[in-house]
Amino acid sequence: MKLAESGIHVGRSVKSYESWGRYPRVEPARVVPLFWGNQPLPARSAGESLLAFGQGRSYGDSCLNAGGTLLDTAALSRFIAFDEAAGLLRCESGTTFAEILDVIVPRGWFLPVSPGTRFVSVGGAIANDVHGKNHHVAGTFGAHVTRFELERSDGTRLVCSPDENAEMFRATIGGLGLTGLILWAEFRLTRMVSPLIAVEKIRFSTLDEFFEINAASDKEFAYTVAWIDSLARGESLARGIFIRGNHVTEPSTWSRKPLSVDVPIDLPSFLLNGGTMRLFNEAYYRLHRGKTSYAVSHYEPFFYPLDMVRHWNRIYGARGFLQYQCVVPFADGRGAIREILERIARSGLGSFLSVLKTFGDRPSPGLLSFPRPGVTLALDFAFQGTATLRLLDELDGVVRAAGGAVYPAKDARMSPESFDAFFPQWRALARAADPAFSSSFWRRVTGPLGAAA
Repeated sequence: MKLAESGIHVGRSVKSYESWGRYPRVEPARVVPLFWGNQPLPARSAGESLLAFGQGRSYGDSCLNAGGTLLDTAALSRFIAFDEAAGLLRCESGTTFAEILDVIVPRGWFLPVSPGTRFVSVGGAIANDVHGKNHHVAGTFGAHVTRFELERSDGTRLVCSPDENAEMFRATIGGLGLTGLILWAEFRLTRMVSPLIAVEKIRFSTLDEFFEINAASDKEFAYTVAWIDSLARGESLARGIFIRGNHVTEPSTWSRKPLSVDVPIDLPSFLLNGGTMRLFNEAYYRLHRGKTSYAVSHYEPFFYPLDMVRHWNRIYGARGFLQYQCVVPFADGRGAIREILERIARSGLGSFLSVLKTFGDRPSPGLLSFPRPGVTLALDFAFQGTATLRLLDELDGVVRAAGGAVYPAKDARMSPESFDAFFPQWRALARAADPAFSSSFWRRVTGPLGAAA
């Protein structure tokens, strides 16, 4: 096997090509690292599919290509141009948010939108049109992308923007990597004067109380999110901690580097069970003794608390875990979220990490983007086989009935019927997709429906 096909980077350790949830476990036929923006796409045999692979931070199989070719973009991490006065950055698609933050934060700029990890690539952020704690004011990452260059399997290279190749621009944002290889992207940053965040945490005991706090917070705070106890029942259903923050408005520095720890091995799967999760949830809830607490935090632990635990996905053991994130419209948001939490509590398959927040009404330019006005709930479930899959199918039914959707970037098991209900516009993406690009996710959710597309 040639070095370029081995998945081994010169000067780097062997890389693991799996999703962050580590389920399902599938293997590509080969991995081709890309080192230069002018490097042609590899020759392929008849029927062989291609898919870009950045950092593997998607939770399900949207970043996997079983039996096909993965294009490893990690080495495409060069900065191309930075207009420091205007806050306009252009970089290659494999550049991570962590690398960008190291450059822009000392210069008074910040990412316009970021998910809960800084170890994502720009190409992956566009392909999944990621969102963050500030969706109610900033929308998705795609809303701040001004243009990018896309390489198609026939060798064509297209510069795409809202005004140039606009339909391909729209299809690629949130397009799950199916329209071709993003070579570089340009996007706008947001101005800030301090790397510190003024944080408030408020303990709440009911779902109605969450909505009251959230409504007030969205008007005054750029960043809002809540942790909830997914195993609480009865009067304590949806109890949790609301977290809100703004950038500190006075210039300041932070000399201490946030601490981090490592999970060096897969932990035994029996450690995460209903009993241990109830203990953790109770302890975390009780840890916040007062109604409201105030603190000033460096941006890293505020935006990326899980990044402080390297390889935290190993906590779930060798079987991996499934993340489930849904959004339901405001019209039936309380009822749908309440039913979802009641079903989870009854199942005993609690989520170790459960996050609740609302999306705003700023539209995304992406054709298949997940965020839309409503309430979004994200949950992590240790994979326990049929029981886990059955529960998530039940939750899909609740989301479908409410007119909501499930996030493709975090899915590993939704049915074609559910995908069709959540994203009826997928047929337009299928028409724009590069015929050589595909993924395990795409084949799973559209294969039986493809003849009708």
